[in-house]
Amino acid sequence: MINRDELLTEMKEEQRLRKVLRGLLKEYFKEKEVKKIIEENRFKKIIRALIKEAISADVADEQPQRSTGINVLEGLLKNVIAIVEDDYKALTTSKEQRDSFRAHILNAVDNSLAPVEVTMDADQADQDLEEEVSMDIDVEEDKFIPVRDQDQEVEEETEDESFQDIEGMDVTGRNFASVTYNKIENQVLDAYESLGDQADRELFHDYLLTNLKLYFDRFEEELQPTAIEPESPDYNTEKDVETDLGELGI
Repeated sequence: MINRDELLTEMKEEQRLRKVLRGLLKEYFKEKEVKKIIEENRFKKIIRALIKEAISADVADEQPQRSTGINVLEGLLKNVIAIVEDDYKALTTSKEQRDSFRAHILNAVDNSLAPVEVTMDADQADQDLEEEVSMDIDVEEDKFIPVRDQDQEVEEETEDESFQDIEGMDVTGRNFASVTYNKIENQVLDAYESLGDQADRELFHDYLLTNLKLYFDRFEEELQPTAIEPESPDYNTEKDVETDLGELGI
């Protein structure tokens, strides 16, 4: 026969051992779980880093190198867009006025740059020719000092033909555009003439017209009334229920 005290002692010892075992197993699995989480987090970080690196590489490959022409254009737009915007948005009587303003500004920009392109190309050709000829010729005329009226060189006044009326367009829009272009024309020409590279000039010309059109589109959107709120069947149903309850005094 087993003594009662001995039996109780054995049971307590067994319980103690089970408790210790459970603790050991718990620590083991806990440590294993922690290691698993650490490994998973480490793996996720590696994957994120690889994805980020791949995306950056793709963007770098697809992103074209900015040219000097675009840099100059960005500086010009920062100076003139606010002027164009203010004058455009002042035309609130009708959209026809704003359409006329837009068309005249775009036409004036294009007309201003076209002769400059020809002149710059011609000047370069003349400069090359002069350098070849003037090396061996001493021009005495450079030493002449004019003192009589008839000897003074008179510069021919040429009319600015860059801003031209567009037939059939609103007159008010045309007049506003004329005033606006007088404010920005010199800045446009100075920026363009600062570019000596043909590719930069072509890019500047094309992107200037494109950006003006995009800004005009944005200005027009900003002038439009607030968009109509879309219908929501669920909202209408809830609103009707609230109205009915209110009428019933509930």
